[in-house]
Order: sequence, then structure tokens, then C-alpha cells
Amino acid sequence: MPIPESTRANRAGAARRQSLASPSRTFGRWQLDEPLGRGRLGCVYAARPCGTGNATPASYAVKVLRDEWQGEATLVGLLAREALVGSEVCSPHLVSVLEARVHEAPQFLVMPRLDGTTLQSQLSEGYRPTVCEALWIARQTAEALDSLHQTGWLHGDVKPGNLMVSPEGHVTLIDLGFARRPVEFGSVIDRPLLGTVHYLAPEQITSTSVDIRADIYSLGATLLEMLTGHVPYQADDLMELARRQRANDVIDLQKVGPNIPPPVRDLIGAMISRHPLRRHQTPRELVDRLVPLEITSLAAA
Repeated sequence: MPIPESTRANRAGAARRQSLASPSRTFGRWQLDEPLGRGRLGCVYAARPCGTGNATPASYAVKVLRDEWQGEATLVGLLAREALVGSEVCSPHLVSVLEARVHEAPQFLVMPRLDGTTLQSQLSEGYRPTVCEALWIARQTAEALDSLHQTGWLHGDVKPGNLMVSPEGHVTLIDLGFARRPVEFGSVIDRPLLGTVHYLAPEQITSTSVDIRADIYSLGATLLEMLTGHVPYQADDLMELARRQRANDVIDLQKVGPNIPPPVRDLIGAMISRHPLRRHQTPRELVDRLVPLEITSLAAA
């Protein structure tokens, strides 16, 4: 008796879902190992080249769209953008993409496996960096932004959840799906929002004219959170954030960070200004300001 087409499709879908969840699955020339993380949109697995044997360290990471999102145009577009930027821009502080398959299911990316955890995970577990440590993290992130800027990109989603910090303190900026050329960056309303909105620069909400200074704002918000546990504007959603930003209802830096050295407080204030012209204009300018502050804080530690 022939199997109905709908039954065959259901069985094929179930088999594909099972295979995606199985660590034994091979993706192209990559053998998956244990899962490294699972999000709402994708899963990341440790991986090694096929045929090298289990004794070979799984020193690569394969990022796969979850089954329910395979083929979804917007999310495949984010994966494709990440593949493009990760293969085009080279920096020791920016994740690189070694291989990608985005034009047919299952869509995936291959990247070097990174040691450590996200800054967000560390902050959630109670870690509070010293001034020296926070400046070190910020300066490394600014180096990654400089590499993006030098090749005509901005990251578009700088936040603690996108900063991987190794046990030795090395920082890698990850998740390049929202990277854009300034000329093609629309309002944040035109893109899918994932997670918190607290790190968005005002112009990302209200304007279609966005450049690298929006990333500098987001890094400033991250630096502020590292040192105080607070973000620039307290808001539960995008509309409330936009209202507070328009009213300039920004957090009082001196009140929440009385122990932060005044030069560092001034730096953060400039980075999170709601006016892009009052911020550092390029990541290189920011790096040049961060380096002496980092040295001074190290000497004082």
C-alpha cells in the first residue's frame, strides 16, 4: 500500500529533527560533538573534521538554525550576513566564520571554538569587574569595532551577551547577523528584536541614519553595566526606552558610580550621550582614549 504524501513528509520532518538534535550528525565535512549552547533560533555544537577520529579535539563550533527556523527567510538572511562579515573582517577580537551553508537546509556556520562564557553569563552570576578589568574588556571590544569600521561595517548589536570572555580575559565579539553597512541600516523597528533593548542607541530606534557611533553607545552602556550593574535608561520595552531617551531621563553616573574615577565616568558619559556628535566619533578614537585609562587603572590596582 503506498504511503500518503503527507505521511512521508511528516516522517521526513521527524527524521530531520532527530538528526539535527543528534551529536553524531555530520554537516558537510564536520562531525558534531557535544552541544555548546541552545538559543531560541539556533544551536551551537562542538565539532571536528570528519574522519579525524574522536581522539581529535573538537576545536570548532557549528552553529545551526533550529528545525522550526530552517528556511525562514529573515533568519537565513541573518545567518548569511554573519557568514559574509565573519569571513571578510579579520580581528583577534572578532569571531571569524570558516565555512557556511546558507542556501540549502540545514543552514549552518563553522567557526573556531571559543573558550569561556559570555560577559552576560558572568554578570548574571554576580561577577563585577574592577575598573581595570572593565576597561580591558571595553578596549578589546573597541578593537573589534575598529576592524569592522575599517572595512565599512558596524556590528549593530553590541551587548554583554555578545562578548565571549576567555578564562585568560581575552574578549571576542560574536553574533554578526545584525552587522550592516551604514547606508543600509534602517530603524530597529524594521528588524527582529532578540532579548534586551537596553543597549540600543537612540538613533537605532528613531532614525534610519545609523553609523559606528551607535556601536560606541552600546559599548558605553555595557561598560556602565560592568562597573555599576545599571544600564543608561531603565525601561521594560522599546517604546518606554524611546520615551526615556527623548526625555534624556538618563541614569545619574555620579550617583550609581561614586567610586568610578572621574576620567572613566567622563568617558562613559560621552559614550552614552544621546547625541552621536558628542560621542567618540570612531572606535580608533575610543581605543586611543581607553589605553591610557587602562594603564592608569592598572597602576592604581
